[in-house]
Parts: sequence; structure tokens; C-alpha cells
Amino acid sequence: MTETLPQKLRSDAQDNRDRIVEAARELFAERGLEVTMRQVARRAGVGPATLYRRFPARQVLLEAVFADEARACRAIVEDGCADPDPWRGFCSVIEGVTVLNVGNQGFVDAFLAGGVAGGDYFVRHRAALITQMAGLVRRAQAAGKLRADFVIDDLLLVLLAGRGLAATPAARGSPRPAASPRWLSRRSGPPATTGLCRPGPRSRPRCWVRGRPHR
Repeated sequence: MTETLPQKLRSDAQDNRDRIVEAARELFAERGLEVTMRQVARRAGVGPATLYRRFPARQVLLEAVFADEARACRAIVEDGCADPDPWRGFCSVIEGVTVLNVGNQGFVDAFLAGGVAGGDYFVRHRAALITQMAGLVRRAQAAGKLRADFVIDDLLLVLLAGRGLAATPAARGSPRPAASPRWLSRRSGPPATTGLCRPGPRSRPRCWVRGRPHR
């Protein structure tokens, strides 16, 4: 009896932690970082005291909730940078990160917020990925595929665009993340990389200016 009690307590504690993480993941994905710790506790079916025993600070909870997304984001960037064709690698990163963003509003908020809401963990994560992407951008530009006036800050605009896509009815109604790539390929308007390709000497590419086609 005395041996099984500590084991049961450990099992209950782990169950509570799993429920908290799952509840927080759902809420952050649905609503972004505006979700409060009390709302997380309510969704998980635990008291605030239990929540803070498992996660004494909001930052600790954010890191646990977005660990999978951070690893997926890092893998997308690393795979794109490893592609011998820098333009193909660049496009794969844009597509992969956009799909990831559509699936989780909170991760994008934490990534962009930095130290204020996301904490130091996301500051380091963002800095490392931007450094890698800067090298890929230079390679794509040197190959004559990416516009010479593209700067790494433009990548944050792409992330914000993906953040906006997550709020659309089509995105909210799609199963995530499996349906996201198909939905993105069918969406109206230009793909994420339209207008970024460096035009050839004889081409007159269609560019998109403020949401409308322009020659």
C-alpha cells in the first residue's frame, strides 16, 4: 500500500500536467497569447494552485506548449537551408512556415513578441532561425532567383500574413494540420512568394501590389 501511493501521486501529477499542456495548446492555437492562466486551468479542469505547481511561470508553460512547434519550425528552416537549390529551399521554408503558422496562432504570437510575451526562449529561437535564413536569402539572391531588394525583415511580414490566414473561416473550419497544405494551395490570390522572384531580362512578371495584380 505504502509503495503504490507515491506511484499513484506521480501518475496523478503527470496526468494533471498533460491535461494542462493540452488545454493550453488548444487555447493558444485558437486565441493566441491573450489567453490567461486562469482560462487554461478552467479548460484543463484543475485549480489555479495545481496549474502553478506544475508551471510556476507563464513562460514555463509557453515553452512546454510550443516545444513541438519550435522543433518543427527549426526543422523546416534547416531543411530549406540544406537544399542545394537556394530558391527552392527558400520557397520550401516560406510554404512550410506558413502552414505551421496557420495551424497555431499562439506560436506565431510568441515568435514575434520576443521577450515581452514570448520570453527569452523565443528570442533565442527567432535569432537562430533568422541567422540561418539570412544565409539562404544571400544564396538565393546570388543565384539571381530572389529579388535583390528583399531583406530579412520581409520574412516577418510573411509570418504576419500567415497569422492572418489562421483567422479566416476557411482555416478555422479545416482539420489541422493535415488540411492546411491543400487549403493553402487552393486559396485565392498570389502564393507567398509571388513578386519575390527576380525578373528575367525579357520577362514582364505580374507583381501583386496591395492585394491586386499590377504589371
